[in-house]
Formats: sequence, C-alpha cells, structure tokens
Amino acid sequence: MAHAIETRGLTRRFGMLTAVDSVDLSVPEKCVYGFLGPNGCGKSTTIRMLCGLLRPSAGSATVLGVDSVEQAETLKQKIGYMTQRFSLYEDLTVVENLRFMTEIYQLPRRQRGLVVSRQLERFQLAGRERQLAGTLSGGQRQRLALASVTMHDPELLFLDEPTSAVDPESRREFWDIIFELVDQGATVLVTTHFMDEAERCHHLAILDEGRLVAEGTPSQLRDSIPATVVELETTRSRKVREALASLPAVLDVAQLGSRLHALVNPDVDAPVQYLERALNEVSLPAECRLVMPNLEDVFVMATRSEAR
Repeated sequence: MAHAIETRGLTRRFGMLTAVDSVDLSVPEKCVYGFLGPNGCGKSTTIRMLCGLLRPSAGSATVLGVDSVEQAETLKQKIGYMTQRFSLYEDLTVVENLRFMTEIYQLPRRQRGLVVSRQLERFQLAGRERQLAGTLSGGQRQRLALASVTMHDPELLFLDEPTSAVDPESRREFWDIIFELVDQGATVLVTTHFMDEAERCHHLAILDEGRLVAEGTPSQLRDSIPATVVELETTRSRKVREALASLPAVLDVAQLGSRLHALVNPDVDAPVQYLERALNEVSLPAECRLVMPNLEDVFVMATRSEAR
C-alpha cells in the first residue's frame, strides 16, 4: 500500500514541554485519515511539522515522497492546509479572496478565471461572489476556506478541526465535499472532536499527551478495545453511576441520556452478572446487557493514562 505520509520518531519540544513525542505514522494514499485527541495533545503541532511549517526536534517526516524539512518549499505546492480559525480576509469579497489565492499558489494567469469559476460552483458559492467574506455564515465561510486551499488541486489536504463552528447540516455538506476530493485522488488528514465524524474516517489515530496511543480503522479500534462494555437502563442514573465508579473492575462510566455505559475490565468473566450483583447489594437495580463498544468508548480507554 502506498503512503502519503510516513513519520518515524517525530518529536517536537518547546523548552521543557514535549508537545509531540516519538510519533510513528503511516497514512495511506487516497483516504480520509482522522486525528483524535484531547485539546493540547499535539494534533496541530504534528500537522504543522508535516506541512513543513515547524521543524521537528527529532525524528523525520516524509510527505508525498519528500522530506518535510529539507524540501518544505516543494511540499507547499503539493498540499493544502486549512487552519482551525477562518484565515481569509473578511473585508474582501468571496471572489477577491479566491483571486488572491490564485496568486499565492502562482497559478498560470490564463487559468485563474476558470479556476475561480470552478471553485465557486464546486463549493456552492456561486451567487455570493461579491459578498464580503466576513458576512458569510459559518458553513459558507468554511466552504470558502476549503475552496481557497484547494485552488491548486493539492494531492494532500490538512484540515484542522474544520467543522468545529458550524451546524450539523453544514457539517454533513462539508463531509460530502471531503469524500468528493478523495474520490478524485486526494488524501485528507482531518482533526476532529466529533465521534460521528471519526466514524466517517477510513483510518484513525488517537493522540494523548503527544503520544500515539491507538491507530487503525474504526472497526479495528472497536474490536481491540481493552474493556467489555455493559449498557445499563435505570431510573436512578446518578446513584447507579456513583456505585459503579466505586467498583474496582469498572474502568469508566458515561451517561447517555437515561442509559449508562460501563467499561469493565475484560478479565471479569461475567460482567453483566458482576454489575447486577453489585448494584443489588446496594438496592440499586438496573437492567444490564452487553453491547458493542462505540468510538467514544475507544477514545476513553485510549486516553486513560492508566491504560498505557
């Protein structure tokens, strides 16, 4: 399998702080590769090193076949990078922003008008050419940002939490565009906090405290979770949750509406009976059943320092 990104021991320190700690990645071509992790876990720092914007303290990164440090200028012509915050000029119109980006990417002058027209149609911005970027809705701004960083048809696209400030419908439309880009041959690396978005990715990497703590397809990660998941139905959720949290074999408890998800040590032979017995002893009956883990369960287990 060909890889768009390969890193070995990729590390970045800021003084005494190690933001990214010996990360090994192999990102396949023509897929959506998701980065998950708590705030401050090193996702954005990793992306900046992969883009050639930040020099690693140790290790190496090969991106699209070139060294991200030694050939950073060559690399910039092959990639697109959409940052977390809207980074275009709010006091320019939609079309002025796009025209400016054709100059940044040094597109041939005879092609610039055609490319701008293509992007307006492709990202559903036709009819808003003369609207100031600062007056666009959140979803429209994100589409404009994506249109701007794909002017040159990059082989690899970095999206840093691209849908964190948009409504669910705009998120869905944005992901439709992402899959269109992949179908056309691009590789997309995206950071997200949304578990439903993580489910959309072909591959996932989970970072915690600068370290890569889990990697694989969503189904592989669910299958390999080091816990048994028990779902509980109860009318006394808070009390039941407190009781479960005190049990040594319960690794984590999360509330999902009227239900609870308990992550139980896989060494427990009969987890449903174990929980039912413990709850009956404190007069807190609950209906328990085994369920398949979801990606939130995977995330919780992967980012528990005890699990490492």
